[in-house]
Amino acid sequence: MRTISSVLGSLARVVSTSLMLLFAVTTLHAQDVKEGEKIFKSKCTSCHAIDRKVVGPALKGIPETKDEAWLIKWIKNSQALIASGDADAVKIFEENNKLVMTSFTDLSDDQIKSVLAYITDASKEKPKEAAAGGAGAKDDNASMFMILGLIAVVVLAVVVIVVLNRVIRTLENVIAKNQEAIAAQQEPEDSQRFVKFAKAFVKNKKLVGFTVLMLVALLAVGGWKTMWNVGVHQGYQPVQPIKFSHQIHAGVNKIECQYCHGGAFKSKNASIPSANVCMNCHNTITASEHYDGEISPEIAKIYRALDWNPDTRTYGNNPKPIQWVRIHNLPDFAYFNHSQHVVVAGVECQTCHGPIQNMEEVYQYSPLTMKWCVDCHKKTDIKSDNKYYEDLIKAHERIKKGEKMTAAMIGGLECGKCHY
Repeated sequence: MRTISSVLGSLARVVSTSLMLLFAVTTLHAQDVKEGEKIFKSKCTSCHAIDRKVVGPALKGIPETKDEAWLIKWIKNSQALIASGDADAVKIFEENNKLVMTSFTDLSDDQIKSVLAYITDASKEKPKEAAAGGAGAKDDNASMFMILGLIAVVVLAVVVIVVLNRVIRTLENVIAKNQEAIAAQQEPEDSQRFVKFAKAFVKNKKLVGFTVLMLVALLAVGGWKTMWNVGVHQGYQPVQPIKFSHQIHAGVNKIECQYCHGGAFKSKNASIPSANVCMNCHNTITASEHYDGEISPEIAKIYRALDWNPDTRTYGNNPKPIQWVRIHNLPDFAYFNHSQHVVVAGVECQTCHGPIQNMEEVYQYSPLTMKWCVDCHKKTDIKSDNKYYEDLIKAHERIKKGEKMTAAMIGGLECGKCHY
């Protein structure tokens, strides 16, 4: 029903618009005739009449016998049309004893069309009525009657549509109330259906057992995965006190990792560099070209930590340690030696730490789990060109024979290698 109401509303707008357009067209036509009559009486009556010849020929029916564009050219400048050799123009000129018609170049095309509309309208009148002077009054009365009739039709159509719309809205309200009542009756039925389903489900012991088993299995799988991820911090990226960019230092400027982390060559820990290592470069490099001549805010933090005065280039007596946040942190029961991997095995830093040279802020790239380490030991070839393996006679003998050696073959899977 709502659709019908919308259709009626649209229909009302269409009918109203159409009638208004018709009214406007009729009114404009009446206005054109009146304007044409004024122009005709002021400029044409000295030589022409509608139904009789004066100086020039009678004009009754002329707009129907000649093309409108041709008539406009003739009225504006008949001599130019005759001079162009137009056959109809020459014929009319000769039939009227070659009398020269006044040119009306001051009239626009629309004004001439109004005159032609008046001639057409006046040609419909009877000679007696024209002579008596009653045609104008009768035409005005007819036009007024038509306008009033159109207004009455528009008003009647709008009233009918409004009444129909009210009736339909009333019916819609009645139907909506009935639907609400039906829905209210159906709600208890839906509740009863759910209760029946629940009772049937509980009575079916096999179905209940299967459902419980599936829930237990899902919980077990979820718990197992959760337990495996306990202590795994892959992707960990804490906020550091200084925004140190490995991308700028190791990537753009190609600074070796061991320049800052020298402990990786000779000890278990790679070590965090002291601020004095930073000052090897940043006692002169301040990156001021990027900060309108001011010292970089991050480099200024290093100066404050060391109590360094860049103006006097002297150290104060109140240095403070930089509180770096550790990212890669193995459990206490796991043993890892950087020098064993970096110096002896020749493992690249990126193997464990990922593309560190591209990191703006460092994060834990690898999972660092036992499985991850064991998988690496199983597939990594050992390197025998260092002193570490001089005491491994058996390993050397196998190498001389050309046998393939992996870390697992020389005790890489022994528990004591990592757990001590």
